[in-house]
Amino acid sequence: MVGLLSTLPNSPIIAFTILLLVTLIIPPIFERLRLPGLVGLLAAGVILGPSVLGLLNPAGEVETLLSDVGKIYLMFVAGLEIDLKDFKRTRNRSLGFGFSTFAVPLTAGLLLSRAFGFDWVAAVLIGSLLASHTLLAYPIVMRLGISKEPSVTATVGATIFTDIGALLVLAMCVAAQAGEFSAQTVVTQLVMLGLFATAVLVGIDWAGKQYFKRNGDREGNQFLFVLAAVFVAAVGSQLINVDKIVGAFLAGLAVNDVVGHGPVKEKVEFVGGVLFIPFFFVCMGLLLNLQVFMESITTNLAFTLALTSTLIASKFLAALVTKPFFGYRWAQILTMWSLSMPQVAATLAAALVGLQQGIISELEFNAVIVMMLVTSVVGPLLTSRFAGRLVTPKLIRPESTSLWFDYGSAPENRADSTITGPFTVVVPIYNPITQRYLIEMAALLASHEGGYVIPVTVARAHVHMDDPNLVDALGQSRKLLQKAESLSQEFNAQAYSVLRIDDDVSEGITRAAREQNASLILLGWSRQGFRAKLFGTLVDDVFWSSHCPVAVARLLAEPIDIHRILVPMKNITPQAARTVRFAQMFADTHKAAVTLLHVCDRHTPDEQVKALEAALNKVMASGPQISWNLITQIHDNPAEIILETARDHDLIVLRSMRRRTAGGLAVSDVTHQVIDEATCSLVLFGEPHT
Repeated sequence: MVGLLSTLPNSPIIAFTILLLVTLIIPPIFERLRLPGLVGLLAAGVILGPSVLGLLNPAGEVETLLSDVGKIYLMFVAGLEIDLKDFKRTRNRSLGFGFSTFAVPLTAGLLLSRAFGFDWVAAVLIGSLLASHTLLAYPIVMRLGISKEPSVTATVGATIFTDIGALLVLAMCVAAQAGEFSAQTVVTQLVMLGLFATAVLVGIDWAGKQYFKRNGDREGNQFLFVLAAVFVAAVGSQLINVDKIVGAFLAGLAVNDVVGHGPVKEKVEFVGGVLFIPFFFVCMGLLLNLQVFMESITTNLAFTLALTSTLIASKFLAALVTKPFFGYRWAQILTMWSLSMPQVAATLAAALVGLQQGIISELEFNAVIVMMLVTSVVGPLLTSRFAGRLVTPKLIRPESTSLWFDYGSAPENRADSTITGPFTVVVPIYNPITQRYLIEMAALLASHEGGYVIPVTVARAHVHMDDPNLVDALGQSRKLLQKAESLSQEFNAQAYSVLRIDDDVSEGITRAAREQNASLILLGWSRQGFRAKLFGTLVDDVFWSSHCPVAVARLLAEPIDIHRILVPMKNITPQAARTVRFAQMFADTHKAAVTLLHVCDRHTPDEQVKALEAALNKVMASGPQISWNLITQIHDNPAEIILETARDHDLIVLRSMRRRTAGGLAVSDVTHQVIDEATCSLVLFGEPHT
């Protein structure tokens, strides 16, 4: 094996290719084993590093560059994930818990390190490593629909306090290690850091808004601006003798307000989550000396266990301290504890700086890695158990029998619910193969609601309106619309065709829908590859910019022949209830039956399951009276149960829910797995972005 590896040419392309293959192959394998993907990346780094195969060199040009870029990107995403608006609303609770979950672990880590004979600088640094936290389990609370719950928002807001505090302590430790620590140095450093933070937060926010305003919807330029802002801030922080991860974190906070939750933010996180951040974790594995690592869990086992135990206990104590002040319930305290337990982003980045500066040794660095691995596994597991107890069923108005709220009404009409336009379904026509089934579904829905179908085609604009390509496109569009009108008449529905010329197809669709005051946009399914994921798809763009709900359908049979409809339900929110109402209304068009499927884990309390079942009964009772049943199953893998149940159904209706990742790493997504593996028809139903 070693001889084979030695024949590889010494080229940076080889290292980059290996990193790409590892990032592609390893995380899915570990996620199937119910382990975080980052554990697999670290393990791959150890195997590929000098300790085992020696295929990658931690001091190599490519590895060093990508490690630095990944570290910067990791801290940038950590800042980007923090919602400053939520922080402002809950700043007292956030600051209270932030101070508690920073001071208690810092003190505990300091005392522990001194007890094991560390000098003051190393002890303070180790304490600061325990003081921060990474919201690794945030996607779990997003999936449960409790991201706005007071204890969750307080924990998210506390991240600002803990991460900035930990990075500030790191800067002080680096200065002290270099022999530059004094009262004057501390004051000077704090002043410079304050000025720098103000310049980044205010400057990037102002410059970003001006740049975005002048560049309109050019997402490529906006994406490049965000990248430039991150690395300029990282370089700027080094100029004031602060580690680059501080500037990256501040840039994340600043850019957060500029990009909002639009497609640019999604692409920024996607690039980091797919490329740079996984590379960083692999490169961290390269730094792990297997012999020293084994020593840290054998001869140095006492310190490793003590460090991990101290972190877990101190984080729990920090959450418990807030209970009498804010009146949190035990379920909230335990959720805050589990959310603030994982140590990944700031901890790993700061530990690496401490190792490079000689503040801590390889032995202590490996102990931190063990702590990180334990908390990154245990934290999300506990969050999934405790956060589920915070879910409280919320119903839409029982008296509402409409499909969803009237997104299409003009603002002046929304106050009077009696002033509504006819129910209209916009159907973009661009694929003759899927056209018939889409028009049939739209006609069934429109007829049921006494509305009409609006087939839409969009011809891409040219500089000259007499361009032969445009003339041909218009001719093809008219043929498609004529076919759509005849199909609508075949299914007894009125149709009013719209032909648009637009620079962008997705914008042409959403603009036509807005002009026609559409109640629903019904799109055909489109599977595309890597380029679509990286640069966006028509479906994504319509979801982001539409004013009304969007249903993306992959129909394998005529809608009139779909008799068994499956709707997986995790919890009850107004959005989830409207997804159920969509399935109800479609089933009522041709006397189909609906099955609601709720999959809960074994830790879900019985009273919560019963409350959810009662809520679902009320939702179904308030809509069209159809044949339906409710199935509740206990299982740790919802996707497996959904796919198994779907074998006896003709259609699955899934809710589209955009997820944000903490730390940039992808997490398992039930919806994506069902979409990839389901063999029946599918409808992905999504609310407008606003």
